[in-house]
Amino acid sequence: MSNRRSAVKRETKETYVSLELDIDGTGKWEMNTGIRMFDHLLAQLAKHGRFDIKVSATGDDQHHLVEDVAICLGKALNEALGEKRGIVRMADVAVPMDDVLAAVALDLSGRPYNVLNLTFTDNDMAGFPTDLVRHFLESFATEARFNLHARIPYGTNDHHKAEALFKALGRALDRATRIDERIAGELPSTKEMLES
Repeated sequence: MSNRRSAVKRETKETYVSLELDIDGTGKWEMNTGIRMFDHLLAQLAKHGRFDIKVSATGDDQHHLVEDVAICLGKALNEALGEKRGIVRMADVAVPMDDVLAAVALDLSGRPYNVLNLTFTDNDMAGFPTDLVRHFLESFATEARFNLHARIPYGTNDHHKAEALFKALGRALDRATRIDERIAGELPSTKEMLES
């Protein structure tokens, strides 16, 4: 469990992504996607998840770039978790940010599933389409193979909604990926297996 790190590269005709992840980091980040709002959101995930994440990405448009970064981050998380022995596995977090409350619950079960209730109104995202927040979450959880339930029960400002959501995602992932010393080496499942 001492080396829960992964590096993933993805090159297509549309994008190039290089990503490094250390689950047991301290929240250091280096984001360079060319999309300032996306870099800001990824930094929240790293900082509040206590993950060290380094991303360098270029692409022909925002949609392709966000999707491929999500794919790479999902692959890196799944790879770094390995067999998932001793992890807490499930977590839920609610995060306020001024006018907004965002909540995330997840299960690192190895089964990808998304339920997203995101109430964006397309304001104040500096040219970053709010639908890309949804698309990032779906692609990330699918590739990392976990159940993700996320919602924004109330709020006005879309920037605050997205930021609180990425903070909540980081916090929930931090809790779920922690090693529970009481079950060190065991799989957190009555089936004695988790999908990988």
